[in-house]
Amino acid sequence: MNTTRLGALAHEDQSLHALAERLLALAEAGLPAMYLPDEETFVFTRAGVISAEGTPVLEQRGTSTRYAAITALGARFLPEDRQRPLFGGHTAQEFTGLLVERLPGVVNLGDAALIAWAAAETGHPKLADALDRVATLDVPGRPQYTVEAAWVLSALTAARAVVDVEERLAAARVRLLAARVGDSPLFPHATEPGLVPGYRSHVACFADQTYPLQALARLHASGDDPQALAAADACAARICELQGDGGQWWWHYDAREGGVVEGYPVYSVHQHAMAPTALFDLAEAGGTDFGAAIRRGLRWMTDVPELADPTGNPRESMIREDFGVTWRKVYRGDPKKAVRAARGLTTRVAPHARLAPLDRIFRPGAVDRECRPYEFGWMLFAWLGGPRR
Repeated sequence: MNTTRLGALAHEDQSLHALAERLLALAEAGLPAMYLPDEETFVFTRAGVISAEGTPVLEQRGTSTRYAAITALGARFLPEDRQRPLFGGHTAQEFTGLLVERLPGVVNLGDAALIAWAAAETGHPKLADALDRVATLDVPGRPQYTVEAAWVLSALTAARAVVDVEERLAAARVRLLAARVGDSPLFPHATEPGLVPGYRSHVACFADQTYPLQALARLHASGDDPQALAAADACAARICELQGDGGQWWWHYDAREGGVVEGYPVYSVHQHAMAPTALFDLAEAGGTDFGAAIRRGLRWMTDVPELADPTGNPRESMIREDFGVTWRKVYRGDPKKAVRAARGLTTRVAPHARLAPLDRIFRPGAVDRECRPYEFGWMLFAWLGGPRR
């Protein structure tokens, strides 16, 4: 197992190293409860509810192909004997094989790209078949969501050492780089107009930043591409510049000028997994080291200013070993996401408008008590991944 990232964290901050180890243990303990052995897949979410007897319990809801693929991407870094309990007895490669076999029925580009990425990373023999399904779903000239376009690039980058994907890789690279608006370092929600209503086409989320910067960093690492690395570095620098005083990774940005539209919700997965994953990959590809920002974000998991009482003590913990989860997010509790809607509409015509009274009316102190498998999958990827030693 690669421990380079954890080792570096131990050198920088022993308390955060202990926190990362705690979260990794929780991921291994929590994922088996998210697996559905009869269907050989993962649930969409485990949500906290109150039972008929009046006790708090976790309710399993739905299934998710993309969360299953992300779990395989992260779990592959574990020793095989620790992979099997997560997948009903399968290794990560064997479980990826199940996902590959189901690809003819997959109609979502992002799902297919993640499966192909997992097939490449686990050395699955049917990688070429998985990439063919991605090509079928990725219709040339059609706008795509930025996150899914980034996953396509990551999948092709991971596959290029064993399959000839250079023509498709070049097209995926150009599409992602060309999606940016003017000189902004941030990425929009979609690669072209047509998928997002005009009134909010300028609004992009945190995932729209981390997955492209990760894909471009990995592209440079797989073969010299200074332009891709520079784009990844610029995006990372901007989101780190905007990071909250409490280490928060904010949720919605103005892709035109690189500011924050609305900070909340703050998601646990951004703090402990998605930001570290992308920023570690960037540094290891030769980009800027944003380790301090990673550590500030991770610390939020235990030092949550939004949940502090008047004396500074936490009203609630985001980490729940008793349930085998980390709670999903802290949010405002505003009806129908009113603050996000108001700021999205206002910043369309006035990019720097803040509507400050909304912060006083709708304070962020509500907790979304659910947990999804991909949160643990990316956590394993973030802290156990990296260059092999």
